Amino acid sequence: MGRPRVLSGVQPTGALHLGNWLGAIRNWVDLQDSHDTFVCVVDLHAITVPHAPERLAQDTLSTAALYLACGMDPQRCSIFIQSQVSAHSELGWLLNCVTPLNWLERMIQFKEKAVKHGDNVSVGLLDYPVLMAADILLYDADLVPVGEDQKQHLELARDIAQQRVNARFGSKDAPVLKVPKPMILKEGARVMSLTDGRSKMSKSDPNEGSRITLLDPPELITKKIKRAKTDPERGLEFGNPDRPETDNLLGLYSILSGIGREAAAAECAEMGWGQFKPLLAEATVAALEPIQARHRELMADRSELDRVLTEGQQNAETVANATLQRVRDALGLAKRS
Repeated sequence: MGRPRVLSGVQPTGALHLGNWLGAIRNWVDLQDSHDTFVCVVDLHAITVPHAPERLAQDTLSTAALYLACGMDPQRCSIFIQSQVSAHSELGWLLNCVTPLNWLERMIQFKEKAVKHGDNVSVGLLDYPVLMAADILLYDADLVPVGEDQKQHLELARDIAQQRVNARFGSKDAPVLKVPKPMILKEGARVMSLTDGRSKMSKSDPNEGSRITLLDPPELITKKIKRAKTDPERGLEFGNPDRPETDNLLGLYSILSGIGREAAAAECAEMGWGQFKPLLAEATVAALEPIQARHRELMADRSELDRVLTEGQQNAETVANATLQRVRDALGLAKRS
């Protein structure tokens, strides 16, 4: 038996932030030793809403470079760009043809984004959960790391595989698609906004001060933390529902400083905000410095990044094309010449 396989990815629009790193990428790094790991930059998802074409390719490469800078090792995982593996688009279309429209219309994220984009909402925005299902199902993934906001999308992928493909075109002994299970991320995965401790840190938040990106320079990190929302009470603590910002900032300090929650809570129990925020800024700058240095190296000399992405694409195509062929055969499409 081989190692269990996992697949993950993030969009290249907007700079990756602390939430992406601490909530997702850090977990992927840990998985490399125990799982067959595929990670991609999901650039096809990035164009479901208005975007800047002149920046997309550069942002895509920068995101891949950040994967490497954060500790993804091409000797232990496959890193690739979604749009460069054409099986994603083809399987997305095939799954479109068996997925009921009302399944997509009830997706919570579509409802929220449709309100935001109004008359400019695209078919792609409605349909991107099917493409996400194709992303997952192409790699025969055993597990998919998910947070709360992506659970519904994984359930859709499972339903498409089980109810719309395997039940109609496969058999109990020979399913067409492997049905993945969720891998719930470990504690500490949710990093909240610097301006609202009850909202998740997000690339789409229009307030730049709500997040610290992995490429923010030290002076900007210090400025954002200095302006972060707090409360009038002295002393920091975990677990008080009336102090969400305190819980969030102390949690960040415990992770970024490396001292852990118990030591952080003890150190900061009597501390004022004026004393704590510089500590948090210093820990954040120190934690991000090696990531930023490695990212600069990769972007300055693209040969290593290009090599990694080419190798990752080849690995991805080997697995994805085999899955795609199974689906093509099951649906009765003519053999390729």
